[in-house]
Amino acid sequence: QVQLVESGGGLVQPGDALRLSCAASGSRFVLHTMGWYRQAPGKQRELVAVITIDASANYADSVKGRFTISRDNAENTVALQMNSLNPEDTAVYYCYARMGQTDWGQGTQVTVSS
Repeated sequence: QVQLVESGGGLVQPGDALRLSCAASGSRFVLHTMGWYRQAPGKQRELVAVITIDASANYADSVKGRFTISRDNAENTVALQMNSLNPEDTAVYYCYARMGQTDWGQGTQVTVSS
């Protein structure tokens, strides 16, 4: 099992950038697929980005070209760099780790509003 703690959320204006970070504790982080989901009010949870153990990344169409996921296996962290934010990106963002089972962080709120 992996414990995950997200940070970096907040209130920003349209067009701004924000960087989310997820710190993982527990062993074998390097063997986990990592990623980010988000859930907006009244909507289903949506996969935003995923990064595999060999650092191959995939993104939701809605964030391609704006968001970048990365991982640091030495520091047991995964980050989500979000650029050109718009109000549709407003959601609670959840970090997850998957190796067989899926472990979740508690979520961090991102609000994009003028």
